Amino acid sequence: MRILVTGTAGFIGYHVVLRLLESGADVVGVDNINDYYDVRLKLDRLAQTGIEQDRIREGELVRSSRYPDYQFIKLDIKERNELARLFEKGKFERVCHLAAQAGVRYSLENPHVYVDSNLVGFVNLIDLCRIHGIGHLIYASSSSVYGLNPEMPFSILSETDHPVSLYGATKKCNELIAHSYSHLFGLPTTGLRFFTVYGPWGRPDMAAFVFTKAILENRPIDIYNYGDMERDFTYIDDIVEGVVLVIEHPILHKPIKTPFRVYNIGHGSPVRLLDFVESVEKVLGRKAVKRMMAMQAGDVRATWADTSDLLSDFGYRPMTPVQEGVGRFIHWYLDYYRP
Repeated sequence: MRILVTGTAGFIGYHVVLRLLESGADVVGVDNINDYYDVRLKLDRLAQTGIEQDRIREGELVRSSRYPDYQFIKLDIKERNELARLFEKGKFERVCHLAAQAGVRYSLENPHVYVDSNLVGFVNLIDLCRIHGIGHLIYASSSSVYGLNPEMPFSILSETDHPVSLYGATKKCNELIAHSYSHLFGLPTTGLRFFTVYGPWGRPDMAAFVFTKAILENRPIDIYNYGDMERDFTYIDDIVEGVVLVIEHPILHKPIKTPFRVYNIGHGSPVRLLDFVESVEKVLGRKAVKRMMAMQAGDVRATWADTSDLLSDFGYRPMTPVQEGVGRFIHWYLDYYRP
């Protein structure tokens, strides 16, 4: 199977590419390698897949030195003409779209970046999927679409009309656009609402990374809403398992008029933020200095994924307990940064 994966210098994209290559897929990766966070981390992820920095050229395909069935191209998905040329050459059967401008808080100050990547880029991609008859588009949505919905756990049938961040709003827009393309053109699309992903090679703005770095540097960590926070922390390997299962199945087994689906993909068991901090403390053997803060704009008190649909359709069962996942992350962090 020939698959285009976007966002392959990113956290989830990097892990998905490795898993697809191990399964024998023919993969082309795309990323613009922006500087939202440490570019060195992104380049080192690429290097792990055999795409070394000194061989990367804007708009040119580079073949991996480690995986003969992997090619990478530095390209911004908001540039429609460049993306169109890639589709014309690529002959892709599936597209797994994981590229996006991430971060809830960053969207408060940089809205246009989210419009360019998460809206313009998404429309460019899905329209090219339509033009080239792609067999299945899988794309990253987010638990942020649930916004202020107080019902727990979040079901795919839960109300999603009141996001509290521009980031969440762009992800909801992606789902609506996907539905219209599935309905009008018969394009099979599947959206995956990710819930607080963590693990090795993770993003520096995510909780596990922030807490670990601060504790090791003897700096206080900010605990928002005075500790009254819960998150459905989901280990990266469990996320990748779900993504790959969905890639391989473009439609449900029963006949449907509009080949459109959305799933929650999370661990399915929320963890108190203070308990997560305690897990980090146990692995590091150090106590955190906690600075209690009010709730931040654009944030929500709790997330909790109802993954019953993903279980019934694909047998998806996340297996990694938080303490084990935190331990794996910190082992990677200490090896990578050697503090």
